[in-house]
Amino acid sequence: MNMPDPQAIAASWMNSFTDPSLWQGWMNMPAMTPPAGANPLAGLLKDFGAGIAPARLESLRGDYLAKAGRLWQDFMSGKSPELHDRRFAAAEWREHPLSAFSAASYLLNAEFMLALADAVEAPPREKQKIRFAVQQMVDAMSPANFFATNPEAQKKLIETKGESLGKGLANMLGDLQKGRISQSDESAFEVGRNVGTAPGKVVFENELFQLIQYAPATPNVKAVPLLMIPPCINKFYILDLQPENSLVRYVVEQGNTVFMVSWRNPDRGMGTTTWDDYVETGAIQAIEVARELARDIGAQDKVHVFGFCVGGTIAATALAVLAARGQQPAASLSLLTTLLDFSDTGVLEVFVDETQVALREQSLGKGGLMPGRDLATTFSALRPNDLVWNYVQQNYLKGKEPPAFDLLYWNADSTNLPGPMFCWYLRNTYLENRLKQPGALTVCGVPVDLGRIDCPVFVYGSKEDHIVPWEAAFASMDLLNPKNPKANRFVLGASGHIAGVINPASKNKRSYWTNDKAGKARPRTAADWFAGAAEHKGSWWPEWAQFLAQHGGAEVAAPAAFGNARYQPTEPAPGRYVKARAD
Repeated sequence: MNMPDPQAIAASWMNSFTDPSLWQGWMNMPAMTPPAGANPLAGLLKDFGAGIAPARLESLRGDYLAKAGRLWQDFMSGKSPELHDRRFAAAEWREHPLSAFSAASYLLNAEFMLALADAVEAPPREKQKIRFAVQQMVDAMSPANFFATNPEAQKKLIETKGESLGKGLANMLGDLQKGRISQSDESAFEVGRNVGTAPGKVVFENELFQLIQYAPATPNVKAVPLLMIPPCINKFYILDLQPENSLVRYVVEQGNTVFMVSWRNPDRGMGTTTWDDYVETGAIQAIEVARELARDIGAQDKVHVFGFCVGGTIAATALAVLAARGQQPAASLSLLTTLLDFSDTGVLEVFVDETQVALREQSLGKGGLMPGRDLATTFSALRPNDLVWNYVQQNYLKGKEPPAFDLLYWNADSTNLPGPMFCWYLRNTYLENRLKQPGALTVCGVPVDLGRIDCPVFVYGSKEDHIVPWEAAFASMDLLNPKNPKANRFVLGASGHIAGVINPASKNKRSYWTNDKAGKARPRTAADWFAGAAEHKGSWWPEWAQFLAQHGGAEVAAPAAFGNARYQPTEPAPGRYVKARAD
């Protein structure tokens, strides 16, 4: 797929924003066979062999010209346009007629371009790619992204007598050296000093992970401990940022003994590590250590297993492997924003097709690293206005320093992935969706059947999640406990992939939905579930804490020491693995 470069065509587009005559020629493209270069969308349509029906194109053209005409008349009569977009919310955009017209023209042109993309006649996957590419171009071409058309940046330049421009250039040069845009004041945080500070000890490590045991916060604890398996695509301390928003501290304070997997940040020595390694040497090994320590805590042999994002995919795969071996070590399974059924992967689907996966396999399948920087760029592209252009405007055009924000500090702390593991994951889940098919995959030498996992399940999805659509998270309900649907519970939280999960109970923000009727008769679809759901104000964390307590066994005395005779503590939490940086 030949993806156009938004920056390369930005200048010509910006000229067209204030010259309607250029748009007249631009829109004169044949409906079904557009010539390459006629406009940015024309090249995409040619690549995909797609087009727009003549009647639909004519309707969009007429609607655009009518709106453009009214906008031009308003401008000539001195009427200020309404700008319903937060990028143009500042007073400077309304104080200058030309700036207001530039912003209004851009919004109209963006609306037209996206309407064209939506009108394309193509299969769903190809249409989504076209829409994504157009959205990237539209976002890049905002007049807010250019000093010459950003009145806020121009005013800042005058007020600071040029100092803002000098600071902006310095910020840009610093980011060029780092190879990424600074989203937070990274000097304000240090892992183990003011993020990732829950007290505990490392009680086990191998070449793939360290296992942290956290100190109890209550005199008694539930007999069943909790093992948390975070995503290996990011570092675990998203679950333990600062004390006021630490999920780890919360569950410890609820009377749980908590263990955390801290994945190693892969270096070149791990370039041949496979998916099977992450399951066997990673999740299964962690489960076995936690089970042995569980016997010391509560004289029983099971643990709660928790997985977040791809950590949930690894955790569920590990439990299915153990089930095939005749073992059921989980007292419960909790999956947060996790995909097991990859039928709907949201906008990430634009990055996964046979050609792209085959290229990754050719370059990395037999060894090498997928750089964390590349992964971070991909995820930033999913929300460019929030994660790219906002910082271009603030840091470079206005010369501001990014504020201290723990979540964005974590977001910039990238991790690499071993090439063979990454390629297996792309092909067998995102591309071919084989994990959900009983027996279709062999992992660690046994066929995988998620339906053989025998334990109560808690599934959480975030309503505005752009990485794991909540409907896709809900699809796990059909794969787990197929003969006992009452053993599954689904909770839907507000906000996105990260902010929805990290929603401290103490702050009483946002809301979440439950459907107590679902345990009696499983809704056939996510839409059916939501139609019968009730909204509750505040955090979903207490719902999960109640689930853990329900399946946590009796109360026992909190462990007096970390580890045991076999697994003795070696270093304080958060351990050294989490401190290794990809860049």
